[in-house]
Amino acid sequence: MTIRVLLVDDQPLLRLGFRMVLESQPDLAVVGEAGDGAQGVSMTRTLGPDVVLMDVRMPVLDGIEATRQIVESGAPARILVLTTFNLDEYVFAALRAGASGFLLKDVPPPDLLTGIRAVAAGDAVVAPSVTRRLIDAFAGHLPDPSTGRSPVDERLHRLTDREREVLVEVARGRSNAEIAGLLTVSEATVKTHVGRILGKLGLRDRVQVVVFAYEAGIVRPGDER
Repeated sequence: MTIRVLLVDDQPLLRLGFRMVLESQPDLAVVGEAGDGAQGVSMTRTLGPDVVLMDVRMPVLDGIEATRQIVESGAPARILVLTTFNLDEYVFAALRAGASGFLLKDVPPPDLLTGIRAVAAGDAVVAPSVTRRLIDAFAGHLPDPSTGRSPVDERLHRLTDREREVLVEVARGRSNAEIAGLLTVSEATVKTHVGRILGKLGLRDRVQVVVFAYEAGIVRPGDER
């Protein structure tokens, strides 16, 4: 099966570099290139890519708003945001908008290929350690649970006690293997729980599970890991 990728970036040379890397692989195909977020939204609608490689800062429409529009349109395309660590605040906003993860702009080619394949398969491309770093860095932007219940909290009642346990550990940045060891269950069981959590909460991937847990106030930066 060929994974169809749309490149959205206002730097032609960068797009060319990504295209060369992707087209060296038999299972990847670049279906189009967009120079700004508005073009990216339009081309996602007309070309139907599996994965959109999305820059953050672009003219006309930035990558965050473009991501939000693509996700809200119901398009099946999954979005990988391109960034640098100097733009962490934009990355957090993009994850909240529905991106499935992010890659650094200078990502090594093997990591780029792995990331695209992982996202196309339904996984998230944010390492647990990086997820923790992002959340900790922007804790000030998260709601304070002491100020009252947020509407997002109501969805927690859909989860079983075990699913809530798994939710908390995912939000703390633990991998499926680490959660399995902690809860004394198999990795397959953890994976099943994560799938049910996504379905019950209406979330796309484990990145959004992390964002949900922090916004709901059930995990806070500095919690014991």
